[in-house]
Amino acid sequence: MILSISCIFPVIWLIYSSFKTQKEFAISQVALPKALNFSNYIKAFKTARFDVYVINSFFNSFIVLIAVVFISFIVGYLISRYRFKGRGIIYGVFLAGILVPVHALMVPMFIQFNYLGMLNKRFTLLLPYIAFELPIAIFLIDSYVKGISLEMEEAAAIDGASLLRTMFTIIMPICKPVLATVTILTFMHVWNEFPFAQMLVSDQKLKTIPVGLTYFTTQYTVDYTLLMAALVMATIPIIIIYLLFYKKIMEGMMAGAVKG
Repeated sequence: MILSISCIFPVIWLIYSSFKTQKEFAISQVALPKALNFSNYIKAFKTARFDVYVINSFFNSFIVLIAVVFISFIVGYLISRYRFKGRGIIYGVFLAGILVPVHALMVPMFIQFNYLGMLNKRFTLLLPYIAFELPIAIFLIDSYVKGISLEMEEAAAIDGASLLRTMFTIIMPICKPVLATVTILTFMHVWNEFPFAQMLVSDQKLKTIPVGLTYFTTQYTVDYTLLMAALVMATIPIIIIYLLFYKKIMEGMMAGAVKG
C-alpha cells in the first residue's frame, strides 16, 4: 500500500498543482489550490502550440503502432513456428536491436539522415521509431506464440486453411493480450520520445509534444504551473490507452503464468 501511494501521489500532485497560480506554487508546492485555475491549460496550449504538436505526436504514434503490430506479429509468428535457413541470424539481429543502446545511434543516424536528405520530413521520425520498437515487440510475440498449442493450426491446415488465414483468424485473436502489451509499450515509447524528435526534426510544423514541453523552461527560470498543465495534457492519452488495454495485459500475464 505504501509503495502504491508513493507511485500514485506524484500523479495526483501533478494534476492539482497544474491548477495553481505561480504565486500559490511559490508559497507552497504541496498545498491544494484555492481555486481551479484553468487559465494554465489555455495558456500552455497556446504557448507550446499543442494543437500542432498533438497532431504530430498522434500521427507518429498511430502510424508506428500499426506498422509495429502488423510486422512484429508476422515476423514473430514465422520465427516461432518455422525453422528455415537464416532464422538464427534474423533472430539474432532483432535481439541485438534490444541490446544496443538507442542513444548510441543518435550521431550516426543524424549523419546518415543528413547525407540522404531525410531530415525535416513527415516520415523522418517514423523510420527510426519503427526500427527501435520492432525488436522487443517481436521478442514478446515470439515468446507468446511458442506457448500456443499446434493442434489448432494443424486442424486448420487439415480443413484447408491457408497460412494467412491461420495467422490472422486463429492465432491473432489468441495473441490479443500480448498485442495489447505491444500496443501500450509502442504508443508510450513513441509518444514520450524526445532525443530523436529534437535532433532529426527542426521544423516547428513537425515537432512533437515532448519537444514542445521544453518551451516552458528557459536558462534562468521555469514556469512550473504551465509546465505541469502541459504535462497533464501530454499524459492523458497514455492513461486512456492504458485504461483501454489493461485488462488484456492482465489476461496475458495470467496466461503466461498458466503456461509457465
